[in-house]
Amino acid sequence: MTEILHVVSLLLILAGALLCLTAAIGLLRFRDVPTRLHAATKPQVLGLLLIAIAVGIELQSWPVVAFLVPVLLIQFATAPLSAHMVGRQAYRNGTIDRRNLHVDELADAKETPPGAGG
Repeated sequence: MTEILHVVSLLLILAGALLCLTAAIGLLRFRDVPTRLHAATKPQVLGLLLIAIAVGIELQSWPVVAFLVPVLLIQFATAPLSAHMVGRQAYRNGTIDRRNLHVDELADAKETPPGAGG
């Protein structure tokens, strides 16, 4: 049974590492901010999740799982938030090609609201 768990954890680490690699390649290869944000958040977070599951399976220890759960929760909370902030700033700077946007929900809010710090 332990050999099967070793193989499963190895496959999960490999899949997670490949997802993290595709995220890094996407950051380098994509041209505009929205596609780079997609590459930076989606596959990277899933890759980290797969690697954390593999570590938990391989070590089979509750303290390790108790350590990995907050790491994953923080990653799940901060990745979308940081992508939103970068995307919003790119929109305000005008570095997003607005012709390629299907829906522009921020078209009416061109000014910074009062008290927003900018």
